[in-house]
Amino acid sequence: MGSKSDHLNFVLIPLMAPGHTIPMIDMAKLFAKRGVKVTIILTPLDATRFGSVIDRAVGSGLSIQLLQVKFPTEEAGLPPGCESADSLPSYNLIPNFSHAINLFQKPVEELLKELNPTPSCIISDKHITWTADTCEKFSIPRIVFDGMNCFTQLVINNVYISKIHESVLPEEPFIVPGLPDEIEFTKLQLPGLLNPGPSNVTGFREQVRKTESQAYGMVVNSFEEVEQRYVDEFRKVKKVWCIGPLSLWSNESLDIAQRGNNQDSIDSDQFLNWLDNKKPGSVIYACLGSLSRLSASQFIELALGLEESSHPFILVVKTLGEDSEEIEKWIVEDGFEERIKKRGLLIRGWAPQVLILSHSAVGGFLTHCGWNSTLEGICSGLPMITWPMFGEQFLNEKLLVQVLGIGVGVGARAVVHLGEEEKPEMKVTRDGITSAIQRVMDEGIEGIERRKRANELSEMAKRSVEMGGSSYLNATMLIQEIKQLGNQAKLIEHEM
Repeated sequence: MGSKSDHLNFVLIPLMAPGHTIPMIDMAKLFAKRGVKVTIILTPLDATRFGSVIDRAVGSGLSIQLLQVKFPTEEAGLPPGCESADSLPSYNLIPNFSHAINLFQKPVEELLKELNPTPSCIISDKHITWTADTCEKFSIPRIVFDGMNCFTQLVINNVYISKIHESVLPEEPFIVPGLPDEIEFTKLQLPGLLNPGPSNVTGFREQVRKTESQAYGMVVNSFEEVEQRYVDEFRKVKKVWCIGPLSLWSNESLDIAQRGNNQDSIDSDQFLNWLDNKKPGSVIYACLGSLSRLSASQFIELALGLEESSHPFILVVKTLGEDSEEIEKWIVEDGFEERIKKRGLLIRGWAPQVLILSHSAVGGFLTHCGWNSTLEGICSGLPMITWPMFGEQFLNEKLLVQVLGIGVGVGARAVVHLGEEEKPEMKVTRDGITSAIQRVMDEGIEGIERRKRANELSEMAKRSVEMGGSSYLNATMLIQEIKQLGNQAKLIEHEM
C-alpha cells in the first residue's frame, strides 16, 4: 500500500458503457492502492452493476468513494433504465443518449462543489466533452481517459492531419504517413471521425477531438512494451501515461469472475467443468463484445464457421438487439445447439470472459478487436482470430496481425456503423472464419511461432504492472505530477 498522497482526490467520470466503465473501475483500484483517495461517479444502473466490486475494494482498505448521480433518462426521451449504451433497445436512441450525457453535467457539478477533499484532478472519458468546461470552471486539471492504445491514436492523428483519406476511393488502400511500420488501410476501415456513418455525429466527434487536445494529458490502457515505437511517436503529439493493462490491477478472484456483471448468466461451474474435460489449448472462445450486434445472417456464418472448424468452442450469444429473436429462432429451427452439444457450448448474454480466457483448455480467441477484449487476450497469452466491426477495431486488428504477429483475420473489409446493415459485398463468410481458426490452431511452425509470441507478450504485460514495471512507474509519475500541480496552485493562492 502506498503512502497517503497529501490528500489527493482523483475524481473519475466514466462513459456509460461497460467497455469504458470497467477499465475506469480498475483504474480507481490502481490509484487507491497507491494511497490516493478516489471518487468515482456512476449512474444508479452502473452502481448496481459494479457496486460489489467497489465494495470489496473498500472492504480491503482502499479509499474509494462511489457517488451515484441520477441519469436523466426521461428528460432525454429515453425509456426507463436506459443508463448505459448496451441497454439501449435500438441504436436510433443514440442522439437521446448523448443528450442525457450532456444533461448529466449540472448534477455532477453540484456534487463537485461539496466534495472533500476538493478534486486534485478529474479523469474523464474523452467522450464526456463537458468535463472540459467543468474543469475550467473549477480550475481542476483535466486528464482524458481513452480506451484505445497509442498505435490507434497515432494512426487516427496522422490520417486526420495529412487528410490522405480524402483523396482516395473508399476501397483503395493507402499507406498511413509517419508511422514506424508500413501500415495500410482503406477509407472504409477507418473509425467514424474519418469515415462517418449515416447518423450525423461528426460535430460531436470534432468536439471530442477539440476537448481532448485541451486536456492536461491522457491516460492510456496499454503498456509500453506492447507498442513501444508507437508510444514514443505518440508522446511527440500528446502528454501520455500508459498505465495498463488495467485488468491486471484486479487480482481478486471474485472480481475476475464477475468482471462487468454482478450476476452470472451461466453457472461458472457448468462451463469450468466443461472446459476441464477438454484438451489443453484446444478450445476456441468466440465473443464479439458488449456493443457489437451481429445481424442474423452474420451470426449464422459465425456459428457454422465454428462448427465446420471441427474444434471445440464456446460461443457467446447476444440476448439484446433487433436480431436477437431471429438468431434464437434459427438456433432452434436449424438444430444447431443440439447438433454441436458434444463439442460446443452457447452462453447467452454476459460471459465471465477473463475467467474463460485464462483457462488452460482455451487455445484461441475469436474477437471483435475492441481494445479491452484485445488486451484481455494478450494478457492470457492467446493468439486471436480477428473480426473487427466498428470504431477503431480495424486499427486494433492491424496491430494484432501485422505489428505483433499474433492474429489472423476472418476477412472483414469495412466498418459496419452502429445501426447500419452490412453491405452484401462486405459480409464475412463461414469459410473465412473456418480458415482463420485453422491457421490460429495450426500445430505447424506458423502456429507455434504465433503462440510463442502471444506468450511472450503476456509475460511482458504482467511485468509492466509489477513494482518497477513500466506501467507502475507511469502511474507513480502521474500521481507525483498532480501533487506538484496542487502545490503550485496552493502557492499561487497563498501569494495572492
